[in-house]
Amino acid sequence: MKTNRKNKVIIVDDHLLFSQSLKFLINSFSDFEVTHNFGNGKEFIQFLQEEENLDIEVDLILLDVNMPILDGLSTMVWLKENRPDYKVIALSVNNEEDIIIQMIKNGAKGYLLKDTTPQIFYDALKTVIEKGYFFTEMVSGILVNRIDNEDKKLEFKEKELDFIKRACSEKTYKEIADEMCLSPKTIDGYRESIFAKLEIKTRIGLVLYAIKNKIVCV
Repeated sequence: MKTNRKNKVIIVDDHLLFSQSLKFLINSFSDFEVTHNFGNGKEFIQFLQEEENLDIEVDLILLDVNMPILDGLSTMVWLKENRPDYKVIALSVNNEEDIIIQMIKNGAKGYLLKDTTPQIFYDALKTVIEKGYFFTEMVSGILVNRIDNEDKKLEFKEKELDFIKRACSEKTYKEIADEMCLSPKTIDGYRESIFAKLEIKTRIGLVLYAIKNKIVCV
């Protein structure tokens, strides 16, 4: 008898109550099941390094950003170097721009706040499995869908590309201005011009565009 395979999910989160509630929610979906729970990144990595788990079947990882012992960002860096094919959705209670950028640059396929609705949460799981990325309007505006459907590639001047690359870091705009030997006002002009050209409103959107168009590597 033919059965439909469920997508296997691993949760890495130090809040036991949240983790168990999340497991219950995911297991209520007909096409997903939680196979393992870990309380921090170190436990998770040790599990992956065990010989019997080197080829473990996992479709999606839900990774808490703020954890003791080994946090989500450090775990994401390890996964990027050692398990680059794993699909990871970052979970957090805050929407700090710098953290979102770092998680995305290190390979996260999505970023969700923990107070998201069950429907959006399910949509995120499905979309990452099927399309590879899911970012809410808070993270990317309409950028991801727009780029996916857009054949035309925009052209940038050398200074604009330099600015984009530097903006895909944790540096402030003032620091970028100093490094490029330009005034903050000039940098503001670059930013406004590029944002208008790309039809985006946030620096996060710029990072996503740069990653998808290989202006910066992840």
